[in-house]
Amino acid sequence: MISELKNLSESEIDLLKKTPAMVAILIAGADEEISKGELKEAVNLTKIKQSKARKELLSYYQEIAPDFEKSLNELLETYPQDAEIRSKQVIEELERLNDVLKKVDKDWATQFVSSMKDIAKKVAEAAGGVFGYMSIGYEESKLIDLKMIKVPA
Repeated sequence: MISELKNLSESEIDLLKKTPAMVAILIAGADEEISKGELKEAVNLTKIKQSKARKELLSYYQEIAPDFEKSLNELLETYPQDAEIRSKQVIEELERLNDVLKKVDKDWATQFVSSMKDIAKKVAEAAGGVFGYMSIGYEESKLIDLKMIKVPA
C-alpha cells in the first residue's frame, strides 16, 4: 500500500488509483472522439512515471502502472458513450477527490494534482488539436487545468 494513503478508506484509495484513467478519459473524450493515440499516451505516460515521477509520487505510480491499461479500458467501458454525459459523470467523480485530498499530506496532494494536470496536458497534446500533434484542441483546452480538483488549503 502507498504509505501516504494509509488513513483512507478502500473507496477513497480506489478513487485515487482511478484518477489518472478518469483524467485521460475526460480529456480524450472532450472532443467527442476518444482516439487510440490519446489512450496510448496515457498508458505510456503512466509507465514512464513509475521511474520519473515526482519523488513523492513514485510509489503511487509504481502501484497503479502495471494494471493501468486494463483499468483504463475497464473504466472506459463503464462510462456512457455520449461525450457530454460522460464528461459530466467523470467531472462529478473527480470532484469527490477534493474531500479525499484533504485527508492526505498537503505536499503529496499538491504533487498529485500537479501530476494529474500533466497527464491532462499530455493526453490533450496527443489528440493533435487543430494543427496536428503537440497542439491542444478547444474542447480539451477548457478542461486541461482540471479546475474541478482543488489542492487543499
